[in-house]
Amino acid sequence: MLLDRIKRYWRVVSRPSVHYSLGFLTVGGFIGGIIFWGGFNTAMEATNSEAFCTGCHEMRDNVFVELKSTIHYTNRSGVRAVCSDCHVPHEWTSKVARKMQASKEVWGKIFGTIDTQEKFRATRLELAQHEWARLKANDSLECRNCHQYASMDFTRQSVRAQNMHSTYLANKEKTCIDCHKGIAHQLPYIPPGDAPTDTPGQVVPQPGIGAAAPVASAAGG
Repeated sequence: MLLDRIKRYWRVVSRPSVHYSLGFLTVGGFIGGIIFWGGFNTAMEATNSEAFCTGCHEMRDNVFVELKSTIHYTNRSGVRAVCSDCHVPHEWTSKVARKMQASKEVWGKIFGTIDTQEKFRATRLELAQHEWARLKANDSLECRNCHQYASMDFTRQSVRAQNMHSTYLANKEKTCIDCHKGIAHQLPYIPPGDAPTDTPGQVVPQPGIGAAAPVASAAGG
């Protein structure tokens, strides 16, 4: 019976070691844990690097090209935001959860879900909406890792930005992603009726003007 097998297994693992002392096993387990943790964390950080994220042509030839033309990539202070800064939570447990979720991207890579630019453009709106929803749900956590409302110098902002930040961010009615969609990548073409109406004043590109072709059918619309 299964219960008997469990009992026998427990007797084996709970039996004192004949050849090694408890101290040796404790220290050995501690050292083994450090090695395992170090290897796991090293692998985790490797998957957060810009080189890893752009290792697949799907990202390198599409969104990474767009990022390179923005202030998040090159600016007067020399501070660069890499892919993981915006797309992977910094807090460890949330980071692990995001990595598990990203396993679906490995599946997509294997089966060529967006292995051509045409496929990428056809699903771009759907992909963007997933990321907008994620950032909306976590109150733009990745944005706030670098941009703190309390540290903003409103005197260096445009009048419109001052008004928006002092009103919508202050009363928490809006979060960063509501107004800053397309801050590091081009916005996809958004069909009429599907525009981000929660974003005051956001300019939505038209087909053929720095945007992908219409993708209404890809989004199910």
